[in-house]
Amino acid sequence: MRNLLDITTNRAEAVAEHLASLAMQSLIDEACLSPKPGLVDSRGNGAHQDLTLSLMTRSAHSLEPTFYALALHAWQRQADIALRQQVGKLGREGEQRMMTATGGVNTHRGAIWAMGLLVSACAMLAGSGTADQIAAMAARLAKLPDVAAPRVFSKGLRATQRYRVPGAREEAQQGFPHIIRLALPQLRLSRQQGASEVQARLDALMAIMTSLSDTCVLSRAGLTGLQAMQHGAQRVLRAGGCAQPNGYAALMALDAHMLTLNASPGGAADLLAATLFLDRLVIPAERRR
Repeated sequence: MRNLLDITTNRAEAVAEHLASLAMQSLIDEACLSPKPGLVDSRGNGAHQDLTLSLMTRSAHSLEPTFYALALHAWQRQADIALRQQVGKLGREGEQRMMTATGGVNTHRGAIWAMGLLVSACAMLAGSGTADQIAAMAARLAKLPDVAAPRVFSKGLRATQRYRVPGAREEAQQGFPHIIRLALPQLRLSRQQGASEVQARLDALMAIMTSLSDTCVLSRAGLTGLQAMQHGAQRVLRAGGCAQPNGYAALMALDAHMLTLNASPGGAADLLAATLFLDRLVIPAERRR
């Protein structure tokens, strides 16, 4: 009979490997999804000069070991400061690995934060749990201090302070409301209404963009750009979503507007990748592909 500790260890490693693979694939699926307004996709670089789809894919692959380590360290742990600091340390190491893989280009810094927390939270729940439970556990972790975190005044932080809006940290601490209340419900509704998987994912992105204070857009185009993003996404969904001719036309109009403003909703893209990750964890087995 195998030792119980060996069985538990093997289970933790298997789940960590599964979670890391799902997280990586979700990042790749988000990057490839097309057409996304102002974002890198299979058509091109969007509003970016330094990003390409191949670079985004390389970045996602470089992060798989980080997600594996996060899941393994968080396996059936309680949310406490020690775990929070370990998660922060592993996330920063993953960021360095990403920067090495991309030649110094920031491809997925925001995604490391959101996806890392959700991967950790799922492992804390022994690889199970509903989307709501995983997001709530991630929020508990995000609310804890990480005293070792460097005090970096990033573009996103400058935007949140200048415009007095919540950012990625607040989104996580609130339990990812743009994922739980908007993106996941819209993704599943669009599927039920007959949209293709691509169309449903684009609709989920639009749902996020309707109200997110995307600091990537704010940094590039200010409040004018943010309002253009939100109102444009609202028009897509009001027209019935991307599966409808008028909805698709509104999507393409939003894409053109974002490019004119040189604005790219990277924060919304990060949350879409996290949405796809959670969706893969909890949807029926026949849809896990």
